Amino acid sequence: MKGLFSRNKEDGGTDAAAPEVVDKHEKAGSDMEKTGIHDEDVNMSPAPPGDEDPRITCFTEKEQKSIMHRVDRRLVLTLGAMYCISLMDRTNLSAANIAGMNVDLEFKATGIDRYSVITLIFFIPYVICQPPATVIMRKIGPRIFLAAITILWGGIMIAFGFVSNWTEMVGLRIILGVLEAGFFPGCVYLMSTWYSRFDLQKRYAGFYLIGSGASAFAGILAYGLMQMHGLAGLEGWRWIFIMEGILTCVLGVIGYLLLVDFPDQAKGARGFLSDKQVDYVIARIEQDRADSVAPAFNIGQYLRHAGDLKVWGFASLFGLCTTTSYAIAYFLPVILMFGMGFDVAKAQCLVAPPYAAAGLFMYIQAM
Repeated sequence: MKGLFSRNKEDGGTDAAAPEVVDKHEKAGSDMEKTGIHDEDVNMSPAPPGDEDPRITCFTEKEQKSIMHRVDRRLVLTLGAMYCISLMDRTNLSAANIAGMNVDLEFKATGIDRYSVITLIFFIPYVICQPPATVIMRKIGPRIFLAAITILWGGIMIAFGFVSNWTEMVGLRIILGVLEAGFFPGCVYLMSTWYSRFDLQKRYAGFYLIGSGASAFAGILAYGLMQMHGLAGLEGWRWIFIMEGILTCVLGVIGYLLLVDFPDQAKGARGFLSDKQVDYVIARIEQDRADSVAPAFNIGQYLRHAGDLKVWGFASLFGLCTTTSYAIAYFLPVILMFGMGFDVAKAQCLVAPPYAAAGLFMYIQAM
């Protein structure tokens, strides 16, 4: 990197009679070296040509890293914990299915594969409601929005434990899809507003790593909750939904207490950054891409991105990835038990290896 951004001495510099003009790319590279882009903890983005922003230079490099690590602890860890519970709530259907839900709700009573219908119905409102949900989050703020929908879908999860037939499960899954639609894009959007583009990769990897870890242990947790079978006269699979729903509500409250809003709205956040430190974060975003303050919402400008082929390309790749991951989440326990003959305990626990491996390789790749 140094060779790439450093000026070659053999070039001989500028002509003695010419004005002393510093090449923009050369200066950007020099600034990258000065701010420590090679540092493995926090990589500072290159400053644009011109003088350094005093909101940045008033902090030493060590202080700058400390500020970003505080953002990491408050933002990435909190969002990661909420994301892991959202994955558990979205995919615990398979754990409950092999724990007896398929029998009690008579999934095989007709020629219709009722389990597949219940699984699929979630994604219709989930996809439709995502675009408006991100707009709503920007209007009311991520702290209130993300915490509120988490608490609400936690209540829906508790209700899952008291259904008496499969059609009630269908209705609850539709509501769950509406509530969870804004969560993942909201998390990704919020993190993108706090970090420069270069710094964002590791943060996304950490966010996904927490989610993968939760998915790896979701089956083991479900097996433990199944042992509550008979308590209060309820089957074990019902306790999976009830206890994970309660945990979701608790994390929603914690999210309300710990999450922070967008940088331009974060001044005065309790126990977080000082106003001067928030100004530092905003200055870094301005240096990186000059969009720390969102413009007024315009429907035409908002929809304009739908015509960008790069967006559709990335969406297609993401769709292919999630097709595989959701197939594993919803059907691996079913295949292990009904297709390969494993008992419930082994089928629940054998869900862990794919997620553990995925989390490990994902973080290595992000490094």
